[in-house]
Amino acid sequence: MGVASAPSCPAPPSDPSGPGRAHWLRVAREAADDLATDAVAREQSGKAPFDEVSRLREAGLLTLLTAAGSGGGGADWATACAVVREIAAADGSIARLLGCHYFVSWSARFFSGPAPAARLEQRSAAQQWCWGGGLAHQEPSPTLARTARGAVLDGRQSYATGVLVADRLAVRAVRADTGEPLAVVVDPAQRGVSVHDDADTFGQRLAAGGSVEFDAVRVGADDILGSLSADEDLLSPRTALASPVGHLVSVQLLLGLAEGVLSEAREYRRADRTPWHPARPAGSAQDPQLLACYGELAVLTRSASALAAQAVDAVSGGLTRGEDLGYDECADISVLVAMAEAAAARAAQESSARALDIIGVRSASAGRDLDRFWRDTRTHTLYEPLAHRLRDVGDYFLNGAHPPFVLPA
Repeated sequence: MGVASAPSCPAPPSDPSGPGRAHWLRVAREAADDLATDAVAREQSGKAPFDEVSRLREAGLLTLLTAAGSGGGGADWATACAVVREIAAADGSIARLLGCHYFVSWSARFFSGPAPAARLEQRSAAQQWCWGGGLAHQEPSPTLARTARGAVLDGRQSYATGVLVADRLAVRAVRADTGEPLAVVVDPAQRGVSVHDDADTFGQRLAAGGSVEFDAVRVGADDILGSLSADEDLLSPRTALASPVGHLVSVQLLLGLAEGVLSEAREYRRADRTPWHPARPAGSAQDPQLLACYGELAVLTRSASALAAQAVDAVSGGLTRGEDLGYDECADISVLVAMAEAAAARAAQESSARALDIIGVRSASAGRDLDRFWRDTRTHTLYEPLAHRLRDVGDYFLNGAHPPFVLPA
């Protein structure tokens, strides 16, 4: 048994009526360059990213995954991953926000039928919604109860990305009568919804995270997307793909952070005109230790990137298979994504921490804000622990156990 293998089928192409991958990568680079110009000032101000969301909306990136015929960009998940990674190299918080938006806005395709999913995406594209929230397991989850007037949502959703700026929220709720977990869509402007700016995290400060309280919030039948049960009697392989797809977004975020901090460290070193002297080699461009450190981090990040490319191909192949996908194939895909996430986490942690040593004491300047890469990385890996990914890979490799159905935080 191998560690994991990708499906043999080809990756699904982008919608031929859409602009195409090259266009969206160019748009993403332009958006990243724009965000990079004031990244330090925005991160230090810590304001809710309404302006940043407007920039993404104007660039067409919020509707990237929606079919071109429904008013979207017609791109595939491979393109969306590349966009998240490009943005992350400039601003990890906004990349986290965008990646969450892509996953939860697309979740109806996993948990609902084709027709209701298409209707929801058309409305989202037409009104340029920004999505927030999350479907990860929380204790306790909000409850959904049936009443004479319909379904009612009560309870609290703890920290969730994007809730401060979202036009729609994806919420994990449990049925009050059976305890079955469900994916629910909520309008945050609806009566009974209270959004709180109480995250106070040291990293990803512009990811618009917070908590949401629900007090007798009415939920229509079309707003209940479907079951989030991990029971294989209810969970089809197609639906189970939601887990690796969500974690694939995490992979791209982490790789973008690693690449971003290394790029900044390199540009700083190239711009440093301090004359080299054999008696003072430390920190100079000729310092052997410095060169070895750059080399080690470049190899670590490039290796993680190669594994991530395999994971993207595997997920794309699984999405192509759709209902024909088997449980064993889905497990292969999940493990490969877990491996990629573990490698990307290590690359981001090592690069964001050691880049400060590469630059030296000047990296302590608050005005440079170089520690934001480390803070964004550590905040993310606290919510998505590396140990969990390694455990899943080890259990699969040693015991052949299928990874659990776990949605990203």
